[in-house]
Amino acid sequence: MGLILGIDVGSTTTKIVGLENGAIKSPMFITATDPITSLFGAFGKYIYDNNISLDDIEHVMITGVGASRVSTPIYGLPTTKVDEFLADGLGARFDSNLDRLVVVSMGTGTTFVRVDGDNIKHLGGISMGGGTLQGLAHLLLNTNRIEDVVEMAEEGSSAKCNLLIGDICDNDIEGLPMHVTASLFGKVRNKPVSNNDVASGLIHMILETIGCCAYMSQINGEGGINDFVLIGNMTRLPQCHQVFPTIEDLYGIKFIIPAHAEYCTALGAALAYKK
Repeated sequence: MGLILGIDVGSTTTKIVGLENGAIKSPMFITATDPITSLFGAFGKYIYDNNISLDDIEHVMITGVGASRVSTPIYGLPTTKVDEFLADGLGARFDSNLDRLVVVSMGTGTTFVRVDGDNIKHLGGISMGGGTLQGLAHLLLNTNRIEDVVEMAEEGSSAKCNLLIGDICDNDIEGLPMHVTASLFGKVRNKPVSNNDVASGLIHMILETIGCCAYMSQINGEGGINDFVLIGNMTRLPQCHQVFPTIEDLYGIKFIIPAHAEYCTALGAALAYKK
């Protein structure tokens, strides 16, 4: 089998992964002003950087919101579109080496996909994710750059924004330790906070909401699943390693960030290829 390219075409960012003899090859991404520009920019950079000729490529598998704008084969190569939720499930299953899991795809918004062996099902989603963080950062912190928000957050404290159980109770409530959030941004009505504290509060708000919704997405499903695999750009946020362990302890579940978390959807597109 030749090289299979999996490409996840976003609104401005395209991620590309090669799959050759079952091995992942040189994942990368390109950001541009529109999906088509980022798609062809990523494709060109990938084959140039890896010294690949078009004859080396057996098939191109594309997915993502920008894939709908692609109506012709990529450079004349056999090209197939893949359902994004299927790609999420296949990529996360492969990268985590788990057979039963819920995929939490944290992009502009967030989607949840249940994987039970070969049964892959979209459970739903929420309109909160990286787009929410960028929008609120623009309104409240005068920046559109996630890197700026992360830098500010590392100097701030979400506890100065969020009302905790310990702020309103003298003792633990059953199942709710003192450090658990009772109300996101519930404390700012009484006390002044810095921009650094707001940045930390915003990131924690979005990640806490995603984590809790992920748990509830399958709570009434057939056979509970305790493994949640996080994928997408937001897995790069260092605060993931603060927020998700708290939710793990609260609900007795496990969140996993696999090695290629940012590229799992592109990887899943490549894995969907059947000769």
